[in-house]
Amino acid sequence: MAEVKNVPVPDIGDFDSVEIIEVLVSPGDTIQAEDSLITLESDKASMEIPAPEGGMVKEVKVKVGQKVSEGDVILTLEPAAEGGGEAETAEDKTEEKNEEAPKQEEAQPSGGTPDEMPAGEEPARPPEQSPDTQPAGPRPSPTAHIEQERHLKAHASPGVRRFARELGVDLTQVEGSGRKGRVLKEDVKGFVKRAMESPAAAGGGLGVAPMPEIDFSEFGEVETKPLTKINKLTGQNLHRNWVTVPHVTQFDKADITDLETFRKQLNREHEKDGLKITLVSFLMKALVSAMKEFPRFNTSLDPAGENLVFKKYFHIGIAVDTKDGLVVPVLRDVDRKSLTELAGELMDVSQAARDKKLSPKQMQGGSISISSLGGVGGTAFTPIVNAPEVAILGASRASMEPVWDGEAFQPRLMLPLSLSYDHRVIDGADAARFTSYLSRLLSDMRRMLL
Repeated sequence: MAEVKNVPVPDIGDFDSVEIIEVLVSPGDTIQAEDSLITLESDKASMEIPAPEGGMVKEVKVKVGQKVSEGDVILTLEPAAEGGGEAETAEDKTEEKNEEAPKQEEAQPSGGTPDEMPAGEEPARPPEQSPDTQPAGPRPSPTAHIEQERHLKAHASPGVRRFARELGVDLTQVEGSGRKGRVLKEDVKGFVKRAMESPAAAGGGLGVAPMPEIDFSEFGEVETKPLTKINKLTGQNLHRNWVTVPHVTQFDKADITDLETFRKQLNREHEKDGLKITLVSFLMKALVSAMKEFPRFNTSLDPAGENLVFKKYFHIGIAVDTKDGLVVPVLRDVDRKSLTELAGELMDVSQAARDKKLSPKQMQGGSISISSLGGVGGTAFTPIVNAPEVAILGASRASMEPVWDGEAFQPRLMLPLSLSYDHRVIDGADAARFTSYLSRLLSDMRRMLL
């Protein structure tokens, strides 16, 4: 009998705790290497965890609804044949124990504990209240808006979590600058500073009244279905990007008559290989050339909005429509790959997205994104910038149009392009030059060889 082995959760990116939504095996099952064991669902995507080797399942150690991290044991396995996360410091562990126990310092004012105050300053003292100055009712808690479970699971030390709680900061909204995205105390301070300096803080937000609560059943039969986690997070990110990024969309058209003839020829040549080359592969190659010509489109603003980060790599995100919502896997080093390599990789990541097998790392680090609706329809649209990227290219369905060649109208296949961009970084004139340059490339792919 082979020695029974523990099968742990592998590297799942920067997530410390991910919920199990499916357990796909039972004790006594015989499995093969790469068979799916469980399905995890984070706020960004769902993913299936494969078996590292074949054998018989002896005991399943997890259940649906349980949250697991890298290294947690999924099951024990009797192999068919012989053949994690960032460690906490001792200080963190001490703080974790202290955080779990009731603390006298909780009663201190929100100005911070004495050892956290700048030199020469005394901690704020609550004023003594007379009966005439007593508040009419209890004040709302400064942390009432924080979802405690997610706050406690944030990628930060217990000390930083406590510091954020004292300031009323939701750690899930703070971008970490530490190793593997770990949130540091400086990140929390920077978040508070930016929030205080933002126009929303000075002007009371957007000043928009909340949506009214309506009982739709009064008007007829209804059915309520919960949004998936991907739907929820996508909605939050799109709303954030829409209200924080000043959007402008530049429209243009590209003559892809010759490109489409070439694409169909390539597909006939690769028919036996099962490789399907779509227009998106050509768009990726053209975008790389355009970003080299206009480097400002391959940048990101730093969190303070004071510096522009120019990227030397060319990673392109592709919006993929799945039954659970929109996901954007990122294809890396597009400038170093051939058209057929990109086509094959695009097929693989699109299928992985639909099968819920994308890892969080596969959806990070993009330079620019593409949203193609050519297979669905439409003549134009205004895609939302996938911040911290500064632009996104939309492509609608191509159609035959009469184009004047100087002597007569000729039927040409025209592709509508919609380029949305961050107006803080890109001027309208540059956006028009970018789409014009892109259109010329797509009209004559030989230009990309120059």
